Amino acid sequence: MELSKRLKAVADMVGTGSVLADIGTDHAYIPIWLVSRGSVPRAVAMDVNEGPLKRAQENILQNGLEEKIETRLSDGFKALAPGEADTAVIAGMGGGLTVRILKNGMKVVRSLKECILQPQSEIDKVRTFLLEEGFSFIREDMVEEDGKYYPMMCVRSPESPECAAESEKWSETELLYGRLLLKERHPVLRDYLEREIRIKSGIIRSLEENGSGRAVRRISELKKEVKQAEKGLGYYALQ
Repeated sequence: MELSKRLKAVADMVGTGSVLADIGTDHAYIPIWLVSRGSVPRAVAMDVNEGPLKRAQENILQNGLEEKIETRLSDGFKALAPGEADTAVIAGMGGGLTVRILKNGMKVVRSLKECILQPQSEIDKVRTFLLEEGFSFIREDMVEEDGKYYPMMCVRSPESPECAAESEKWSETELLYGRLLLKERHPVLRDYLEREIRIKSGIIRSLEENGSGRAVRRISELKKEVKQAEKGLGYYALQ
């Protein structure tokens, strides 16, 4: 079994030897990949819907991993008790849903060593929530696949003795694009920022020819977004 570039990047963030809880597991690709390679000793694959969970069970059986990967029908962390896992993955969901799952399962989340998150939207809101709750950012990554860009992050629970509080408040640009990605001048983020500036500048030019009140409002919004992307790109000019 081969993982997509996105799922492979998420799986690579999971620490070796971790007991994994995969929230919203769908086909259980990440647990199967990690357990079959000996990267993690065991995993709990969880999903809120019976259909995906059945597919996960079939895939686990096909790979002969039913002794090492348990499946559970669960809305977020509800079917997981504190101490049953030390790392959780939440990948492929919207940012709002990601935050809701974390909020509702905070008792379990705080018992974990690390969380690997790959929200599909509203990533700045996810980062803001994590910082407000006292999580520390260990690593960020970003991949491009089939023309889409996927940022992801590994964060440490504030209850972990290894958690280090963020030394200074994140800027709006850092919340949008990721402080660690910007600091390391991640090449995929640079491609994304350049594309955003190029596409949105083109839309602005087209709308300026329109001249309607609605177009004026949209132009103003787009100019703000371009300015933020330019701020992000400014990190790459620093030496």
